[in-house]
Amino acid sequence: MKEVEQVYYNDFGVAFHWRKEGEVLRDKVQIIFKETGFYFTATQVAKFADIIDQTCQDISCSSCCQRAHCHRFLLKTPLNQIDLAVNKAELMQIKDLIDGTLFNLNLMDYLDTIGRN
Repeated sequence: MKEVEQVYYNDFGVAFHWRKEGEVLRDKVQIIFKETGFYFTATQVAKFADIIDQTCQDISCSSCCQRAHCHRFLLKTPLNQIDLAVNKAELMQIKDLIDGTLFNLNLMDYLDTIGRN
């Protein structure tokens, strides 16, 4: 996969930067999971991480007979027109993917800017 530079992956999805003519396009990151792809800026990834954190705090399966095996959670995205139907296990996998992606984006930014002498 010479056309991409991987940022982060887990068993549920992958995040990467596209390459064009040998140059890595770092202004946006492609995130693919659950047969869905998003092409986000770092700001949108951070916003998605905040939305996911809030959703994790708001969900409660203790009184539900489905016990987190349903597709009843609507996960908002940074795109107002798109919500995703996910269960709790998928939500946790998406959370890991987005948190890992954000961590690596911030680390790359640090190493490319502040970390240089």
